[in-house]
Amino acid sequence: MKSVKSPLSVLFVCLGNICRSPTAEAVFRQIIVNRMNEGSMLRDMIIDSAGTGAWHIGSQPDSRAIAAGRTRGYDLSSLRARQVSNQDFSQFDFILAMDNDNLRNLRNLSSLNNFRGHLGLFLDFSPSSETEVPDPYYGGSEGFDHVLDLIESASHGFIDYLIKTCD
Repeated sequence: MKSVKSPLSVLFVCLGNICRSPTAEAVFRQIIVNRMNEGSMLRDMIIDSAGTGAWHIGSQPDSRAIAAGRTRGYDLSSLRARQVSNQDFSQFDFILAMDNDNLRNLRNLSSLNNFRGHLGLFLDFSPSSETEVPDPYYGGSEGFDHVLDLIESASHGFIDYLIKTCD
């Protein structure tokens, strides 16, 4: 991985940027606030989310994601969907995909942009046996709760990793 810039930056990516990646952005942002005293690199972090697809650009996250997040104290309501851009590969130190399909798309884009940061799956930082954050879009509300469980776990694991390796 290239040397990490200051401030540290992370981009969470899913397909449409209305369920998983905005949830990851909001959850990670709040957990960073809660754990701010644990590492200097946590201050002033740049945290964002995007989708590999363009269907929902400018849209608010899915109402079920907003509601599920709200029940746990996370606010997704101000977030708006955007698509991954070429600039993201020069701006972010970490680009973390929610699943292998999006990771594959990001790898194709990263090779065109000479990305030298960390590109991988978000759940690589979780103790969960699951490797991908499943897309809850076509399911019920329980899928959004499961996504929150996975993202909370990976967020803590990722912060632990950052404290050990970047501070």
